[in-house]
Amino acid sequence: MTDDYDAEHFPGNFYPGMISFIDHARGYGRVRSNSGREILFQFPFVAVVGAPLGGRMPGIDLLHEGDAVGYDVGWTSKGLRVTLIKPARSAGEP
Repeated sequence: MTDDYDAEHFPGNFYPGMISFIDHARGYGRVRSNSGREILFQFPFVAVVGAPLGGRMPGIDLLHEGDAVGYDVGWTSKGLRVTLIKPARSAGEP
């Protein structure tokens, strides 16, 4: 078995995906993996890389349907969930 890291498939140590659905008012959504699997996320149980600290749902304004993202997952009592999202673009970019 090899422990080689594949930077092409996991850029920046994140799985590549896309925001397939987001409800900004309720603070939840889904990320679609490159294989087509839909994985749920919900604030406040997800962190957004580059989001300002504080507030009720920090970083939700950085996420939009169709955006490319990097993400990480974890197991909860309700199954597999997204725990960390890194938007492909930063807050200052169009």
